Amino acid sequence: MKNILHIISSPRGEVSVSRKLGNAVVEKILEKYPDAVVKERDLTKSQVPVLEEVHINTFFSPPQDHSPEQQAINSYSEELIAELKEAQIIVIDSPMYNFSVPTTLKAYFDFTSRAGYTFKYEESGPKGLLDKSKKLYIAFTSGNIYSEGPYQIYDSNVPYIKHIFGFYGVTDVSVFRAEGLSIPGIMETSLEKAVETMKID
Repeated sequence: MKNILHIISSPRGEVSVSRKLGNAVVEKILEKYPDAVVKERDLTKSQVPVLEEVHINTFFSPPQDHSPEQQAINSYSEELIAELKEAQIIVIDSPMYNFSVPTTLKAYFDFTSRAGYTFKYEESGPKGLLDKSKKLYIAFTSGNIYSEGPYQIYDSNVPYIKHIFGFYGVTDVSVFRAEGLSIPGIMETSLEKAVETMKID
């Protein structure tokens, strides 16, 4: 039985194309693994706090020295990380916001990128601590086209997510793109084409 973690980051609710694309990815996975269990982490309904001094101090201090507030912060971070560790398949909905990821997703990474939890430092450098057998699917959406052409260099969304999970030790990544959602003649069929060409490996 597969455990699927579906991470949603768009605040646009049911009109969100990234949410629709992510749901389509999950549906395709369930076709292949019908007994899989899906856990949804909607970052817009339960927002991860923006990183502040109290959070940083918590992450870089021994648990036995934590105040009650820091204990709660640490427990919340550990809960998010536990979900990542339990999942064999991770699906992230990531719309392009100002050439990067939504604030909700950045905050999530700030709470899951922790030495001793998702990575560690060795003499040879950092080493990811998540199981390398995990599979990551990125459901990427954008108004413009960033997979190729002159604007490809502006994509700090997909490469960023790949870098984060590569740091965690997860390198088996597939990207599904619904692009050109603001371009007439492309926007009308972008999501449909993305779903039609979707393959789960």
